[in-house]
Amino acid sequence: QVQLVESGGGLVQAGGSLRLSCAASGLAFSSYTIGWFRQTPGKDREFVAANTWGVEYYSDSVKGRLAISRDNAKNTVYLQVNSLKPEHTAVYYCAASDRTAALATAYADWGQGTQVTVSS
Repeated sequence: QVQLVESGGGLVQAGGSLRLSCAASGLAFSSYTIGWFRQTPGKDREFVAANTWGVEYYSDSVKGRLAISRDNAKNTVYLQVNSLKPEHTAVYYCAASDRTAALATAYADWGQGTQVTVSS
């Protein structure tokens, strides 16, 4: 059974940074795309970044401000988020897919999410 567990969220002041982690089990980790999405109340999950075989993909809205990386030895993907603003407040989810994709529907397995709250 695939399990994804996010951690690292919390309350941060505007301009601050966080490093989110996604620990995976139950899958051939190195062969999977791990993506990060974020969601605010009333809105669909928004693609943020993904890592496939070490290749990084970002949405245009976050390029230059976020960095995704993976440690296959630890079955973990990290998302470094910098220069946070109050509008970046959301629940951040990681997800696993057997293909490279930005669409949430391409991801079969999801974590429970970690809340990021940015205060002004």
